[in-house]
Amino acid sequence: MRACVIHGPLDLRVEERSVPEVQKSQVAVRLGAGGICGSDLHYFHDGRVGSFEVRQPMVLGHEVAGTVVAVGDAVTELQVGARVAVNPARPCLACRECLSGRANLCTDVRFYGSAARFPHVDGAFSEIFIAEESQCVPISDQLRFSVAACAEPLAVSLHAVRRAGNLVGKRVLITGAGPIGLLATLCAKLAGAFEVTVTDQLDEPLSRAQLFGASNVINISREQLMEDEFDVAIEAAGAIAALSTCLLHVRPGGRVVQLGSLPSTTTEPLRLPILVTREIELVGSFRFYQEYRMAVALLESQRIDLSPILTAEIPLEHSRDAFELASDRRRAIKVSLVP
Repeated sequence: MRACVIHGPLDLRVEERSVPEVQKSQVAVRLGAGGICGSDLHYFHDGRVGSFEVRQPMVLGHEVAGTVVAVGDAVTELQVGARVAVNPARPCLACRECLSGRANLCTDVRFYGSAARFPHVDGAFSEIFIAEESQCVPISDQLRFSVAACAEPLAVSLHAVRRAGNLVGKRVLITGAGPIGLLATLCAKLAGAFEVTVTDQLDEPLSRAQLFGASNVINISREQLMEDEFDVAIEAAGAIAALSTCLLHVRPGGRVVQLGSLPSTTTEPLRLPILVTREIELVGSFRFYQEYRMAVALLESQRIDLSPILTAEIPLEHSRDAFELASDRRRAIKVSLVP
């Protein structure tokens, strides 16, 4: 079978791999669609995400949906032919964090397409990939695979909004109009935010933010925000400068949720003293847990329309073209790999 494999910075190859064997509690899934995520792009361009460096060839991909083509002997709920969205996380369910209900912080998690462990955990950008039955959420025939694959970034955004606290009637700032920022905008509006302002340095992503419910869009390369304007800020750009913007523009006693992946080192100044003098709450938001099934249910309900986020579907064999398109923020939001 073919798979999309990263070897190092800009060294992305489509390779032949052996079809994996299904264990008792597992299913084999034929890829229907796989969305290219920001972390996939970091691995593509930099060979790393933060401190997680690619040290061996690794199959990328963790935003996936597809069709079950084989089941293990102990599988009870899924049958061959079932259409599923697949949660990329497999927490241990035995550590302190898992037992306290925060499995997204599992110390022994296995996550598709991640170099956090060594040997690395292969991702799901392959014609067939393996999942535990517990990772799979059945989907209807009406839900497109490319939309179902968006359950993962939608779950990330749902978790961030939960970390933000009660948003009913609040003014919310979201920095970064990439896929996560757009979905966070949508989730904040669903959570009852009175007003959501989205910032970015490019006009093209900002024009899309309005389709996802943004009340205001601001190109921060040309315009400035007013201080003390927001109750809550969600930093979705993964940039130190954007975090500084959030800290500066939430009101005293406000909350900042750090959602984007920040660089592991930086020389940029960060205005941390105002955390103290203005009693700003700074909280992190990492992946998701219960929110994955919530995201699938939300997509099935048709209460939200993610079609504006879907830029293109490109065959797996042309993975490099797909990654190059996904890297162009002026042209692309979510690019999907398909068989």
